[in-house]
Amino acid sequence: MTLDYGEPSNVTALRAELQDLVSQHIPAGFLGAFTRDPADLAVTERFSRELGARRLLTLAWPTEHGGRSADVLSQTAMREEMWAAHEPRGAQYMGLNWVGPVIMRHGTAQQRAEHLPRIASGEVIWCQGFSEPGAGSDLPALRTRATRVEGGWRISGQKVWTSYASMAQWCFLLARTGNAADRKQGITVFLLDMDQPGVEVRPISAMLGPHHLNEVYFDEAWVPEDAVLGDVDGGWGVVMDVLSFERIGIARYARCESLLRAAPDALGAAWEKLPASLRERWAAVMVRTRQVRLLAYRLLLTAQADAPPIGDTALYRVAVTSLDQEVAEVLMEIVENAGLGTSDPDAAFAREVEDHWRYAQASTVASGTLEINKNAAARQLVRP
Repeated sequence: MTLDYGEPSNVTALRAELQDLVSQHIPAGFLGAFTRDPADLAVTERFSRELGARRLLTLAWPTEHGGRSADVLSQTAMREEMWAAHEPRGAQYMGLNWVGPVIMRHGTAQQRAEHLPRIASGEVIWCQGFSEPGAGSDLPALRTRATRVEGGWRISGQKVWTSYASMAQWCFLLARTGNAADRKQGITVFLLDMDQPGVEVRPISAMLGPHHLNEVYFDEAWVPEDAVLGDVDGGWGVVMDVLSFERIGIARYARCESLLRAAPDALGAAWEKLPASLRERWAAVMVRTRQVRLLAYRLLLTAQADAPPIGDTALYRVAVTSLDQEVAEVLMEIVENAGLGTSDPDAAFAREVEDHWRYAQASTVASGTLEINKNAAARQLVRP
């Protein structure tokens, strides 16, 4: 495949439109929705509705589902611009990047009509009910149980590390419905309404900030029969699609590059006083950031017709999350050497770096640990 480094004019115009919208609607110093200031979450909710009204929130979705049927490069530009701006779409990530697309692929006409317009308009937040205390990296070990009753299912069990659960209206939930010897059989996907008796959310304190991580307890929670996504006992195939979409849904490299590029101007005269070895490391991670960007483009452009192979997306995930942490360490050393403190009113750059460092620590665990992703890539490489 020949890779064209020139950006099409429509993508450049889209970037300008997005940057203009961010400058109009997102206040200076914004560091995302997951802070202790409720105004930050409100900013993202208003901005998401504004994007939805312009069919930009889901611009890569088909027009009949509220998008613009945009090409893959436009979709990538959206991811890059949003991530570089500290994700002003807030908690919309799951709905936009994989819940919606997976419902398009596996959902009934009724499910598509019920859920896709609300996601496209920015009116609803989804959370992901996958991990459990004994089933994180080993997801097939999940024990949350769904029992069939008249008209639907009753679900009991516990999920953990559930991002956005305290603000989500819907949960993309995995539960065990069968007793097959193969643990990957007998798992079913449910689209569960969070606002009901039998669902309890307990926040987990973490350095990622409030609203982010939670435990969720289900005590005979109700799911109607028509809220099963795909086949009963056939949820593992749906999960494989989810992971393919999820692992390429965040353009982490875009924020890395944005912060690296900002460093010389943010430091001013202090930049030239940094140790030469530290500036050399800055240059090296900048090069690696560009390499990961190209890896992402290659993956997206060669897999436009379908979800990319699990092994390929796993390799990308290893590369981009490792980069996230390496860039975070270099930037923290730059800030420390320059004597910038996050409490200084003029130290906006230092606060951005500190925020990036905190989130980078979790990047190699979310969506599968480094080890799980390496195993997925290895299995694809050795497959006959």
